[in-house]
Amino acid sequence: MESFSRYHGDDWSPERVAFHQNLEQFAERVGLIVALQGNGKISQDDAYAEIRQLWKELKGSKGNLLDPNSKA
Repeated sequence: MESFSRYHGDDWSPERVAFHQNLEQFAERVGLIVALQGNGKISQDDAYAEIRQLWKELKGSKGNLLDPNSKA
């Protein structure tokens, strides 16, 4: 499940690749949560809370990896 697509772009950097992988992992995990909620395995509120937490983590990784003014 950990097979990530290749990062394409002229402005390649290790930080951008790491963020790209984090973004792909976020999308994969959100898809799983949505499927679990759709099949009645978790509640809508639990799904929302989990996705919100994942979003906060992704946003934090963006700040740490891509924002030059961020204090990591």
